[in-house]
Amino acid sequence: MLSKKRPNRLNTETSPYLLQHASNPVHWNPWDDDAISRAKKENKPIFLSIGYSSCHWCHVMERESFTDPEIAEILNNNFISIKVDREERPDIDEIYMSAVVALTGRGGWPLTVFLTPDLKPFFGGTYFPPKDKAGMTGFKRLISRISEIWDKEKEREQIILDSDRLTKALQKRTAFPISHSDDKELSQDLLERARNQLKQSFDPEWGGFGNAPKFPASQALLFLMYDHHQNKQDSSLQMVTLTLDRMASGGIHDHLAGGFHRYSTDRIWLVPHFEKMLYDNAQLASVFSHAFLITGNKFYSVVAQNIFTYTLTYMSQDKGGFFSSEDADVNGKEGLFYLWEQEEIENLLNKQEADLVSSYFHVEKNGNFSFQEPYHQGLNILHTREPLSRFAEIFQWDKDKVKDVLTSAKKKLLHARDKRERPFLDDKVITSWNALMVSALSLGYQVFQNPDYLSFAQKTARFIISHMRNKDHHLLRTHRAGKSKQHAYLQDHALLINALIDLYEADFNPDWLNHAETLTEEMVSLFWDHKKDCFYNTSHHHHHQLVRTVTATDSALPSSSGSAVEALMRIGRVFQKKQYLEKSLRIVQSLKNQMEKYPHAYMKMLINASFLIYPEKEIALVGDRDSTESQKLLKTVWSRFLPNRTLVFSDPKNTEHQMLSSRIPLLQNKKLINGKSAAYVCTDLTCQKPVTNPEQLNDQI
Repeated sequence: MLSKKRPNRLNTETSPYLLQHASNPVHWNPWDDDAISRAKKENKPIFLSIGYSSCHWCHVMERESFTDPEIAEILNNNFISIKVDREERPDIDEIYMSAVVALTGRGGWPLTVFLTPDLKPFFGGTYFPPKDKAGMTGFKRLISRISEIWDKEKEREQIILDSDRLTKALQKRTAFPISHSDDKELSQDLLERARNQLKQSFDPEWGGFGNAPKFPASQALLFLMYDHHQNKQDSSLQMVTLTLDRMASGGIHDHLAGGFHRYSTDRIWLVPHFEKMLYDNAQLASVFSHAFLITGNKFYSVVAQNIFTYTLTYMSQDKGGFFSSEDADVNGKEGLFYLWEQEEIENLLNKQEADLVSSYFHVEKNGNFSFQEPYHQGLNILHTREPLSRFAEIFQWDKDKVKDVLTSAKKKLLHARDKRERPFLDDKVITSWNALMVSALSLGYQVFQNPDYLSFAQKTARFIISHMRNKDHHLLRTHRAGKSKQHAYLQDHALLINALIDLYEADFNPDWLNHAETLTEEMVSLFWDHKKDCFYNTSHHHHHQLVRTVTATDSALPSSSGSAVEALMRIGRVFQKKQYLEKSLRIVQSLKNQMEKYPHAYMKMLINASFLIYPEKEIALVGDRDSTESQKLLKTVWSRFLPNRTLVFSDPKNTEHQMLSSRIPLLQNKKLINGKSAAYVCTDLTCQKPVTNPEQLNDQI
């Protein structure tokens, strides 16, 4: 019989992942004071399970183990079980992921960790089957054995000693990696070394880095684009374009609705892990937009705008803000939503369309890929390897006809697919992920002049600022079902600051810079360690922290410290705040040795280093924001790939603009020229002769 003393406490949570477990017979608790104090009071070990809503193996373990009455009874009688959404609590996930990697040499989700009542880890792993299987320990046997050991005093004492040692090791491992070299000068050699190491791991046939699985590596692609711009390195741009071409042609790309899946399980970008994450699509939208600016290749423009279409159509809420992710599974079957039988395509399309789709997307009667699950047999992943012009030759049509037939067919297929049962949507709004999307949309507006992009970027920024604050006006991390919660992290603050600056550079509303400046002050106050010269990931608002971590390496998102350095540099440059500029320089310099040894892990920080090594481009515009003259000057700036750019604008007739301009040194003493809108291109606040026409401005920049 199951104990009825403690009902599952997840039913009052807002996280979709936690709510997915609210009806489990396991007496789950959220990570809170009540659960932790009960573990101490009852002297029970904590079973900590961490995952996220679109995690395939998290769903599998729930079905197999957490709905099993016998397993639930063992857990309920012998453990305090805590369930954590890693997207809500990245701090908890980071600490205990590090512990599991230290114990086993590998990590992943679901993350399964056993803790002492003092929150110190002593055993862990990832997915466990319910019973012993294929050399893997069964979860039922594992929890029974841990319970037996804990009940024996001497063995429990040994567990506590082992957990103490592991905790000390974690504290050393998560310490900020300060350089011990006297040579902290940043030079082009640092960037050249990073470029060469990227070349060594680059796949010259299929693009990307390494073998399989392959991830989008957005920060590495941005670094290479900046390197090409600054050093005229053709090889850097070639790595970018080959990677983007292969990714956009492969199965990792959704050829019907737009957007990209999480990663490719193979070298050739064919078979993805089918979940779609907001942060991947936000970063890739920026990458493809920048690639279009550099190359002029319209294909990149189409891919970028299709990402925006996907996120605005399927991932957004009307009041502003974007949802977190779409699942990989439907009814426990991964990828089924996105796959096609050849017969289904033939039934939906006319013969011309079906023939072209089958040829263009490599659709086969027996399926075009092999996967571990039997239900994938006879199914196809849409992907292409040849340009449309090749099919004009094959079908003996002109290029316009090929394009029109394919467009018509894709619309029909998308319409039919949208009638299928959709993957689960995690509809919580996460501050940092939304900030990445605000940045992408702000860039997209500048590049493609689509007012919808700007409108939704503005709406999302207003939503975060208005709705994702607590009563003390501190930033919060998540919002769902009308509730905002969880104290924001360094990552949330830093990415939001950068997003607000990006948005200001698109519409020049002074409010965005004012909010960014206030958030920067808050970020330094809450996260900066004056003794160690570093940013912690958590503030003093976060409780029950076994280790206060510092993250300078990238993951699927740019590193928290790297994003904070960028925010300090950008706000510091706009308002000429030396204390921010000095902090950013010290952090980058302190990581020089690490960046030299492991450049792959420090792409965001290396981008910051390049911005410190090469001169900044300062551009000040003065005029009526909505005038034709000003629009032409702005489009001249926006149409160029200009990394390491500070762009400010002042409207002499706008009171709010003038109030902000009085605090921005770059805008002071900048005037209209003969009554016309003017642009000033500067370096270190020393400006060239002001210009009033786009051709002159283009020459100067």
